[in-house]
Amino acid sequence: MSSITSGNFTFTTTSIEGVIVVDTKTFGDKRGYFMETYKKTDFVAGGITCDFVQDNQSSSTRGVLRGMHFQKEHPQAKLVRVVRGAVFDVCVDLREGSPTRGRWEGVVLSEHNRRQFFIPRGFAHGFLVLSDEAEFIYKCDDIYHPNDEGGIMWNDPTIGIKWPPLEGDSIFDQAKLVLSEKDKVHPLLKTLGWKK
Repeated sequence: MSSITSGNFTFTTTSIEGVIVVDTKTFGDKRGYFMETYKKTDFVAGGITCDFVQDNQSSSTRGVLRGMHFQKEHPQAKLVRVVRGAVFDVCVDLREGSPTRGRWEGVVLSEHNRRQFFIPRGFAHGFLVLSDEAEFIYKCDDIYHPNDEGGIMWNDPTIGIKWPPLEGDSIFDQAKLVLSEKDKVHPLLKTLGWKK
């Protein structure tokens, strides 16, 4: 892993090419704080060159797991962050020909660390809410196409994501998860013709 600082941002590469953790300098005093969350020139210098065209926000409660989602014909790069609470954010490399295809990367995003996570096109994405509530915000470089949705199971053994325990718990407890009906029935990678 290596880091590049541009302006008020530090961009740190991960074990998967193109996946970047973004830390932001915060300016605070007794009134509160101020921070930049996005500045195109600095992000380009940090290796994030896409043109974001849509912003989304969601609110979720403790134990909600959303994922693992992707768009099939209209893949989206995403820049994600949390403004309230904490989540464990995860991406899985689905890119054809990638040497890290099938590998995952995860990071805790919270209102306290103010960290951002950049996920390029060609990845499945999901997150687990660790706190009582979480407000999740993300930028996308393509619009959402509801008829183009794809997904893989959050607990696919081929991927082996190591989900952390919820805040206050000592171990990860699957019984505490809150999943949509759709997220309960996503296919496994092997049923999608996956060859590792």
